[in-house]
Amino acid sequence: MEININGLEINYKITGPDDAAQTAVVLQGWGTDLSIYDSVASALNDSCRVVQFDLPGFGASQEPPEAWNVDAYCDFFCDFMDALSIRSAALIGHSYGGRMIIKMAARASRGELPFEISKIVLVDSAGVMPKRTAAQNFKVKRYKAMRNFLTSRPVHSLFPEVIDYWMSKQGSEDYRNASPVMKKCLVMAVNEDLCDIMPLVEPETLIVWGDLDFDTPIGDAHIMEERIPNSALVVLEGTNHYSFLYKPAEFRSILRSFLLTGGAA
Repeated sequence: MEININGLEINYKITGPDDAAQTAVVLQGWGTDLSIYDSVASALNDSCRVVQFDLPGFGASQEPPEAWNVDAYCDFFCDFMDALSIRSAALIGHSYGGRMIIKMAARASRGELPFEISKIVLVDSAGVMPKRTAAQNFKVKRYKAMRNFLTSRPVHSLFPEVIDYWMSKQGSEDYRNASPVMKKCLVMAVNEDLCDIMPLVEPETLIVWGDLDFDTPIGDAHIMEERIPNSALVVLEGTNHYSFLYKPAEFRSILRSFLLTGGAA
């Protein structure tokens, strides 16, 4: 299905009983589409209404007209919830989606969120900015100096194809695959550390993580567990950044226990 939010065509779907007492909304990770979270929805939608959607610039949804930071994506999500008349929901966030949830929970603590967050599930969530070593800082400075030199008009005009190819190979896979607008969105996101606002997250929070996650390392999970007041951590051993896909039965049990019966596994 599609819905127009502030001029953007947004892809979404809702499963589960229309008269369900509880609604859960899945917020996706960077570069994914909503279908990746079908197993998450199927874990709950026998008794819970589950909303999946593609953020602007993700999956089949229209790209934002300009680069958005995380707060702009949170503003969009508030409008999305209003358009669907959802006043209260459990939020399940994977990677970038978790980053958004942390920011919205901080808004809620200040009375600035137009809907209620009943519970939170953070799955391999982003939000902790990694500390760079001296060697990594040097590498970044060297890359920026090289980029500025190679993209200067006199130099670029001499070897445009070679330089454009080199530029296309720089950065993470997510960054390389993104459009120019989405590249800027990603850069703004990864350069924002949310550790200081994590203590403002008030709803009961379940943190689920893969111990082999190299995109958001397991150390990030321990930081979140320490800083988010009412939280508990469950580690899915032998899984990576997509822990919910690698151990779907275990994830399903954990999710149902937390959201449908009221307790963390």
